[in-house]
Amino acid sequence: MTLLERVAALVRARLHGEPLAGRSPAERRLRVREEALAVLREERAVLPARELAELVARVSDELMGLGPIEHLLRDPEVSEVMVNGPGAVYVERKGRLESVGGGLFEGEEAVYHLIERVVGPLGLRADESCPYVDARLPDGSRFHAIIPPLSLCGPVVTVRKFAPSPYGPEDLLRLGTLEEPILEVLATCVRGRANVLISGGAGSGKTTLLGVLSSYIPRGERIVTIEDAAELRLHAPHVVRLEARPPSAEGRGGVTVRDLVRNALRMRPDRIIVGEVRGGETLDMLQAMNTGHEGSMSTAHANSPQELVARLETMALMADVVLPAEHLREHIAQTVDLVVHMVRLPGGRRVVARVTSVEGPVDGRPLLRDAFRYGGAAAGWEAMGHPSGIAGRLRSTGGDELEVLGISPNGSRG
Repeated sequence: MTLLERVAALVRARLHGEPLAGRSPAERRLRVREEALAVLREERAVLPARELAELVARVSDELMGLGPIEHLLRDPEVSEVMVNGPGAVYVERKGRLESVGGGLFEGEEAVYHLIERVVGPLGLRADESCPYVDARLPDGSRFHAIIPPLSLCGPVVTVRKFAPSPYGPEDLLRLGTLEEPILEVLATCVRGRANVLISGGAGSGKTTLLGVLSSYIPRGERIVTIEDAAELRLHAPHVVRLEARPPSAEGRGGVTVRDLVRNALRMRPDRIIVGEVRGGETLDMLQAMNTGHEGSMSTAHANSPQELVARLETMALMADVVLPAEHLREHIAQTVDLVVHMVRLPGGRRVVARVTSVEGPVDGRPLLRDAFRYGGAAAGWEAMGHPSGIAGRLRSTGGDELEVLGISPNGSRG
């Protein structure tokens, strides 16, 4: 047993039964550090001041945090932590992947211990019968683990950190995610109750943009958010947040995103925001958008607006309703108004690559027309003309709103 393990075990035994739950996180950590120093004095451990401070901090992380990766989660520049087995730990820092040295985990058992500490109190588990698990940390960060035999490199943990404060429109402008004219168009579309879908790859900034666009929803509206793992934080007075629940270790009690979408329809929402559609709930979402809940929004994984439309059709077919493909295509064309496509550039920067109007149907299929397109760092964004489909959706908002888009109130381009 290492000195760290021995001190942690002794501190845990000394604090057993002490009511720490009612104290703040800072007070609990201070209490653990006090006991760790007391144990080291009793053990007559002689360490340089720097090593002593590091050991006490690691004991605190082990007992009150996520052990070896706790210091990474506290780093404000780190947005994701990836443990690829005990010997390989990576972080995403400022959009770039970096390897973390130092042998944070002493073996696979340490990674398994980390997983159990997170999912055990939630009534979940990761074992051979269910070798993967999703959970949410107390601060809102997303936790995912997958273990052998599915993982061939040992237990793998991925933590998507929860930002301490949500991004605002000014942050996206400062980071170069989009330009002011594009933001004005998107804000006008949201205020005008356009149905918006945000597409892109993993880590491209879809959820961040969704949160920013939701800030343009008028404050008098009732919003219901539905997420697999709650991330959205809306600055609105009337928000109902729903979160899906995985089945218990016995396979019971699971609540899917589709279950929540169906429940949301009975909750008198003005708008429904689904964190991500990925299966049969797509059909329910499309029906909600087309039956009195205009202005709803969601995200989906896709490599382009065209691929998103094709994926919507495929995902809707996963529902337990048999519909002709031609009917689904027309339904998508009549329901979705705008697709905003996000990409992550090689340097880590996230940008709005395309703003695309969904029009039609034309010959039974949605017609896609770009309003803006990103041409690279040198070219920036190019305005492709404002599609008439956006004007049609926003005509009821009045001339002032349409002028932002460069469109006259009668729908013609100015």
